Amino acid sequence: MIRCIAIDDEPLALRQIAAYIEKTPFLELAGLCESAMKAMEVLSSTHVDLMYVDINMPDLSGMDFVKTLENPPMVVFITAYSEYALEGFSVNAIDYLLKPIGYIDFLKSANKARKSFKTVIQETKTKDSGRDYLFVKSGYKIVRISINNIVFIEGKREYVSIHFSTGKTLMPLISLRVLEEQLPSDRFMRVHRSYIVNLSKIVTIDHSRIVFEGKADIPVSDQYKDNFLKYITSHSLG
Repeated sequence: MIRCIAIDDEPLALRQIAAYIEKTPFLELAGLCESAMKAMEVLSSTHVDLMYVDINMPDLSGMDFVKTLENPPMVVFITAYSEYALEGFSVNAIDYLLKPIGYIDFLKSANKARKSFKTVIQETKTKDSGRDYLFVKSGYKIVRISINNIVFIEGKREYVSIHFSTGKTLMPLISLRVLEEQLPSDRFMRVHRSYIVNLSKIVTIDHSRIVFEGKADIPVSDQYKDNFLKYITSHSLG
C-alpha cells in the first residue's frame, strides 16, 4: 500500500481527493491537510509515501512547500492553472493534475506513482539484501536485532511479535507491512496475513503448515500459497 496525504486549502477539493484515494485499492489515506503547515506536522509524525499537493495555497504555496523538504515523498501537484506544470516537473513531481479532476485522470496518475514506488522499493531491497541487522523501537529503547536470528514474525493489531532462534521474543510497536518492506525479500516471505517467515529457518512443510526447529509451526494461507510453493519448487531437488 502507498500511504498518501492530500494538501489543499479548499475543503471540497480535499474531500474529493480523499474519496479518490480511498477508492483506489493500492492507496491508503494517511492524512488530510488544509495547509502546508499542517502537512509539516503530519510528515513529522507519520510515514508518507505520496503527497497530493495543491499549488495555489495562501501563506506558503504547494510548490514552495515541497522545495523546503529535504527528502520529500513522491509528489503529485494539483492546480487550476496549467502554466504551473513545467515548474512542477522541475521539482521531480510524479505528475500534475488539472482541476476539476476526474477519477480516470486521478487513477492514471496513481498508476504512475505505483510504478515509481515499486522501483524504489525494489532498489532499496536490492541495496539492503546483504544487510544483517535492523533497528526497531521496543518500549523506550531502540534495539538492534540480527536479521539472521529471526525465525518468524507474527503481526498483532498494533505491534508485531518477532521470534528468534535463541528462543527470545521481541514485541516492537511497528506494523507487519512496514517491517516486511524493510526485510530482504530473498530471505523473508509473507505466507499469511499475520506471518512472515525466515525461509532459511524452515525445517518441514506439512499440510500447508511450516514447521521450525523447536516444533513451532505456522500456517500458509491460500492467499500466499502459490508464491510460497513457487519458491519451494525452485529450491527443490527432483
